[in-house]
Amino acid sequence: MENEHKKHVGICLEGKSAIVTGGSLGIGTAIALKLAEYGANVAINYRKHKDEAEDVIKKVKDMGRKGLVVQADISNFQDAGKMVETVIREFGGIDILVNNAGINWDGVIWKMTEEQWDGVININLKGYFNYIRAVSPIFREQKSGKIVNVTSINGMRGKFGQSNYTASKAGIIGLTKTVARELGKYGVNVNAVAPGLIETDMMKEADEKVREMAISEIVMNRIGQPEEVADVVTFLCSELARHITGEVIKVDGGQYI
Repeated sequence: MENEHKKHVGICLEGKSAIVTGGSLGIGTAIALKLAEYGANVAINYRKHKDEAEDVIKKVKDMGRKGLVVQADISNFQDAGKMVETVIREFGGIDILVNNAGINWDGVIWKMTEEQWDGVININLKGYFNYIRAVSPIFREQKSGKIVNVTSINGMRGKFGQSNYTASKAGIIGLTKTVARELGKYGVNVNAVAPGLIETDMMKEADEKVREMAISEIVMNRIGQPEEVADVVTFLCSELARHITGEVIKVDGGQYI
């Protein structure tokens, strides 16, 4: 009955193959599992969290899908290309790219080091370029593909002490809109999802006063769950979103309002 309901509402990713960067933790894990739940074969990368990545892919395989773990530094151009080649070889193709991996390394601008700036920009922004560059010739040739970039509401409004992070997330929005223009005539949809505060491991460990202050910003009076971001990403990867491109969808419970 549940599968029939999913079929009825139009979200079906059977036979599709997806890459989810940063899929070993948090929002990335929720996205990887949600795509698999709706039928996709899923590959994720890891840089440090090998055990966590393998656990995610075990769950993907337990659903009857193909799963793949690849050690790849997303800030490395060659690593991105090699991962895409590996996925095509193992899965027989690539249909979906979800750029999710990211870091933050906070500091006010008058104290921020070059290392902090470069470290965040290279992963959060250059990493997205690396994977988009790797898949775009393939998507262009096959005249189909879905790209979803995970940005942040802080890339739309700014955030004290996060000039590197917010610049990278704002850059992702510009990148999304430009690539949507470039690939649209080839039948490729390119969109972004902008989460607000989400209940990741980092947020769970935050001081209670910090949590309360964060919740006070949110109209719906609660922190979001990774699965709520994954639901929107999955929609954008489906044919239900076939006429949506260049958009940034906030998943923030009204935090940005």
